[in-house]
Amino acid sequence: MPRIGSSPFSFPDFRGATRRLVLINLFAYFALLVAPLLLPHLEVPLTDRFGFAPSYFLHGWFWQPFTYSFIHPTLIGTLFELLSLWFLAGFLENLHTSSWVASLYAISVLGTAASATAIYAASGTLGYSLNEIAIYGCGGGIFGLLVAIGALYGNMEFLLFFTIGIKAKYLVAVYALISIAMLFGPQKMYAFAQLGGALAGLLYIQLAPRRGVSFAFSEQWFALRNRYYRWKRRRAARKFKVYMRSQGRTVRFDGNGKQIDDDPNDKKRWN
Repeated sequence: MPRIGSSPFSFPDFRGATRRLVLINLFAYFALLVAPLLLPHLEVPLTDRFGFAPSYFLHGWFWQPFTYSFIHPTLIGTLFELLSLWFLAGFLENLHTSSWVASLYAISVLGTAASATAIYAASGTLGYSLNEIAIYGCGGGIFGLLVAIGALYGNMEFLLFFTIGIKAKYLVAVYALISIAMLFGPQKMYAFAQLGGALAGLLYIQLAPRRGVSFAFSEQWFALRNRYYRWKRRRAARKFKVYMRSQGRTVRFDGNGKQIDDDPNDKKRWN
């Protein structure tokens, strides 16, 4: 059975989407440290402005689902999250494209925010008291990456805490059970959001293109552009046929507007 992390420092290659995600999060962490020194008179702290709070989001702070994953208030939490991101994203990037990994991570992050918003809105509609918790960090994205590994490579064995061997599917189950247990505590919104990120990751690997959403979008864009060019070519071909007919000649074109060359010895070609 394959084994990941055979030595305490056996991390995947630091490249591609993995490197970009880790470095962006690291830059955001240090920017958050320096910001109070450069902007001492901020009325709203940056953690509140760029973290995710469903009540703020529903009142017009629409950028929060895209920024909260880059907010890391604590050093230990940041270190743990970035190491996990490096390990899980790097593992998947060895088997998939960078675009696929980045799309999976982004969908999981957005799914986490959507789930937090859903439970918050539902609690207000049903009159249920819910303790709103601001969400920071890339935990939802990491959970989505972990679920993808568990679903696609469930029998792959990891070294938990670099000492205990455990299969990926069991590791996912442990994290899921912890989140489910948290649903009965004061952090139920956070737990529900994490499960939403995991579900978004699972749906992504089931429904999304294998080479990533951005690749699929570019393919659709080029296909649309090519259809437009073929339409222009067919229109030009129709005009050319009318012109040649007025000159007493006949030309033929295929469905893509490309001229069909008849046998040069065929006199019907020129009437």
